Amino acid sequence: MRASTICKQAAFITLAFLLLIPVKLFAQAELMPYGNLNGIRVKGQLMPFNTNLTVVGESWAKIKFTAKEVQQPKFKRDGNTGIVNTNIDSLYFTETVEDIGRGEIRLNIKCDVKKDTVIKGVYLGIRLPKDIYDNSTVKLKTVTSGPVILKTEPGYNVDYSNEITFTAPAQKFNIKLKEASVILRQDSSENKKYIQLYIPICSGILHKGEVFEKTYTIRADGKIDDLPAVLQLDSAATGSTFAGLGGNFRLQNMQTDPQVIDYCLANLRVAWGRVELPWRNWQPDRDTDPTASADSGKLNEHVKKSMEMAQRLGKMNIPVILSAWAPPQWAVVGPLQYRPNAAGVWGNPLNKANMPQIYKSITDYILYLKTHYGVEVKYFSFNESDLGINVRQTGEEHADLIKGLGAYLASKGLGTKLLLGDNSDATTYKFIYPAMNDAEARKYIGAISFHSWRGWDTPTLQRWAEAAKTLNVPLLVGEGSIDAAAWAYPAYFEEESYALEEINLYTRLLAICRPLSILQWQLTADYSPLTGGGIFGNEGELKPTRRFWQLKQLASTPEGMIYRPFTADRQDISCAALANAANDRYTLHIVNNGAARGITIKGLPNAVKQLTVYLTDKNHGMKKSKQIKVARHEVSFKLDARCFTTLMVN
Repeated sequence: MRASTICKQAAFITLAFLLLIPVKLFAQAELMPYGNLNGIRVKGQLMPFNTNLTVVGESWAKIKFTAKEVQQPKFKRDGNTGIVNTNIDSLYFTETVEDIGRGEIRLNIKCDVKKDTVIKGVYLGIRLPKDIYDNSTVKLKTVTSGPVILKTEPGYNVDYSNEITFTAPAQKFNIKLKEASVILRQDSSENKKYIQLYIPICSGILHKGEVFEKTYTIRADGKIDDLPAVLQLDSAATGSTFAGLGGNFRLQNMQTDPQVIDYCLANLRVAWGRVELPWRNWQPDRDTDPTASADSGKLNEHVKKSMEMAQRLGKMNIPVILSAWAPPQWAVVGPLQYRPNAAGVWGNPLNKANMPQIYKSITDYILYLKTHYGVEVKYFSFNESDLGINVRQTGEEHADLIKGLGAYLASKGLGTKLLLGDNSDATTYKFIYPAMNDAEARKYIGAISFHSWRGWDTPTLQRWAEAAKTLNVPLLVGEGSIDAAAWAYPAYFEEESYALEEINLYTRLLAICRPLSILQWQLTADYSPLTGGGIFGNEGELKPTRRFWQLKQLASTPEGMIYRPFTADRQDISCAALANAANDRYTLHIVNNGAARGITIKGLPNAVKQLTVYLTDKNHGMKKSKQIKVARHEVSFKLDARCFTTLMVN
C-alpha cells in the first residue's frame, strides 16, 4: 500500500463503547468522495444512476471527467450535506449534495475558473442504467419558452427543458433545473449499458476569475425489493481453513499509531500480522554490515520500532509476514522514485548485478529479528512489485527472486518462505503465472497473496482461489480494503457507504476466495478504524467507528473454522459460512446491501438448535440479540436494512 498520513498525538483510551452512537446524519444520496453520485437510497435500497462532472475540450473527442483515483479531491460531511472539492485542469469545482426528502436531493455545483480557458463545455453528466430505463417513457417540461438555435452534435439528441423525467416499470428518475437549459441525450446503441445525458454548466471562452453556479433537484424512487430471502447452507461439504481477521502494522505515524495499535490488539482477535522491513534504513550502503552496525548500537530508530512491532505480534503468537517497500539506492536501477514517472511507471527494478548482496541484506534482517527479537518470519514479500510500490518486477523476475532468495534463506537454516504475488490488485493475476509454472520456484512459495483494492468481480476473484488450489498453499488477502486513495479524503471512512462496501467485499472474499486471512489495511492510524485521538485532525476521545465494529464482528469468528458453501437467492445479499464440525460450532456472516426483509436459512445440521445474532449497522455496534430457535434445519428472522449480521453457535 502506498498511502501515508501524518496526524497529531493524543492519548490512548480503552474500549468504552458497546454501541456505535452515530454523530452524523448519513445522507440517502450515495455520494462518492471524488464527486460522483451512485444513486439515491430509499428504505436502504439503491435507486441507481451515476453522475460526474464532464469537461469537453475543443471537441467531444477530448473529454475529461471526475472519477476514482483520477483527480485529487477533498471530501467532508456536514449533517445531511456532503461536500466535494476537486478540479479538472484550471477549473475548480465545489459540489454540494444535500438530502432534502425521501429519495430527493439538492445538487449544487460551482465552477471557479482559475485560468483563461476555451472549451466546448462543462457538463453535469448523468448515466441511467439501460437494464432499468431502456423501455422508459421520457417527459420534458419547460416553464419558460425561448428560441433554441443549436448546432446539432453528431450522435446526440438536443432538447430544451428545465425538467426531465424517465419513468420505467420499476423506477423513476427526475431532475429539475432552476432555468431551462439545453440537454444533450447521447444515442444509446445496443452495446452501451447506459442512457447518457449532458446538462451544460458553462461553455465557450471562460475568463480567469469567473464563477459559474448551477443548482439541480434530483429525485429517484421505485419499487422496494423487500421480498423474503432464502439462504442455503451446505453443512456436509468441507473447505479450507479461515484463521481469522489479520492486520497490517506498517508504522508511518509515530505519534498516533501506538494508540490505534494498542486499541486494536486489545479488542480484536488478530490472526495474522504484516509488518515492514524498512530496507533503505536497515542497509543504506551496500558495503556496510547492517548486523554489525545494529550490534554496535547504531540501529536506525524506524528499524528498531518496526522490529519491536514484529516482536509484539510474535509474543501474541500471531504469525508475521515481513514486507519491504522502499529499497536502498544501491539495490535498484535508476534514481529512487516513489511516485509514477511521466510515463505513469512506478518504482525501480532490482539491480541484477547486486542480487547476492540483496539476498544477504534481506536475510540478515530476518536473522536479526530471530536472534535478537525472537521472531520467526513466516513469509517475505516485496510490496506490490507487480506495480512498483516500490520495487518493480516482471512476472519472470518475481519467479527468479523466489528461487534465488528462497534458496538463500533455506541455506541459512531459516523456515521463511516467499509470498507469491502480494499484488497491488486482484486484476494483475497473470503476474504470478511464471512462478506457478516454475517447479524450482514452487519449492519456496509459502502462500499466495493479493490486495483487494481493485478487481472485485467474481471471475477475477475465482482465479486467485484456483491458483491457491493448484499450488496447494494458503491464500491471503495481504491488504484488505476498498479505496487506495481514501487517505486523501479521510472523512469518507465514516460514511455508511464506505463501511458497508468494505464488509460486503470481505464477505464475498470469504465466499469466493476462501482465504486463510484478510489482513486489514491498517490497524494503525493510517486508514484507522477508530476516530478521535487527533487522527486525521479529529480531536476528542478515541472511539470505534462502524468499520471497527464490523471488523470486530468478523474477527469474532472462532479459531479453526472451515469454510462451508452458503448461498443467497437475492442479489443484494452477500453471505459466507464457517464451521467446526468437531464441536458443531457455526458462524454465518450476512451483509444486506438493500432494504429490510425476512430471511430464512436452510440446511442447518441437527446439532444446531439455536443461534445468537450480532448486528452492526449505522445505529448499532456488534449488538447481541436474543437467541433464535432452529426448527427442522431452518431458522427465520428479520434482516435489517443496510446491515452486517452474524449468527453464531456459542
